[in-house]
Amino acid sequence: MTAIILGCGVGFGLYFILADLLKIPYLKTSKAIMNMGREDKKLTTVIESTIMDLAIKAAKFVPMDVYKKNRLSATLSAAGIKMAPECYIAYAILKAGLVMLAVIPCLLVLPLLSVVVVLLAIMIFFKESRKAEERLKVKREEIESELPRFVATIEQELKASRDVLTMLENYKKNAGELFASELNITCADMRSGGYEAALMRLEARLNSPQLSDVVRGLISIIRGDNGIMYFQMLSHDFKQSELRKLKAQAQKIPPKIRVFSFVLLVCFLATYLIIMAMQIIDSLGVMF
Repeated sequence: MTAIILGCGVGFGLYFILADLLKIPYLKTSKAIMNMGREDKKLTTVIESTIMDLAIKAAKFVPMDVYKKNRLSATLSAAGIKMAPECYIAYAILKAGLVMLAVIPCLLVLPLLSVVVVLLAIMIFFKESRKAEERLKVKREEIESELPRFVATIEQELKASRDVLTMLENYKKNAGELFASELNITCADMRSGGYEAALMRLEARLNSPQLSDVVRGLISIIRGDNGIMYFQMLSHDFKQSELRKLKAQAQKIPPKIRVFSFVLLVCFLATYLIIMAMQIIDSLGVMF
């Protein structure tokens, strides 16, 4: 018992000495910094903050070319993840590596289970490395669902004004949360710099084909084109695209729901048939 207590004391002592030498911040400090810039409501756990501290240290050892770094940096910024590209990859590697450590006891106790642990570690790595793209995809889809109304609004405002900045500022008051946030950034960018450059940066942040068509039309208006006919055609195309998306979502209804709908229809028909049968029986009873 004394040896166990002594070993735990020596282990904690060495941990605190190494933490001081490596200048690792306290867990409370790391958690507060990570929670401060997060957009979601999920709080950071002790394990996540520890992995993040290690990822910051290991980020300088992650090789990454300039193109991949710039692309990943733009994706992280658009997804609302405030991390450097090297730190983001290092975090995914370390999280998968911690799961991979479970292979050691598995090899000693149950070797067949080690294969499952390896596969789980690989899945965690790909999940963490694609988290920014998945979050950006959700954000892009939500903004694209709002573009038909945005294009229709621009089409109407072009009949009275050609001030693109005013159009964006007027629309963001009634826009969704994500689209309003992007419009806020774009409007501030347009005030501080060139209009075309700000719109092109908006297009680059989201990388949406539909938004690219809208940006192309807005840039043509800034350059002096009429733009009314273009946005009329664009509004028609977006409405057709929205109808196709709604039909695709309707086709994804689970078969069980269709079965329940059929059962409900049968119940309605049975109700009407029973009422009609009772009326017929009552009428026959009166006749006899």
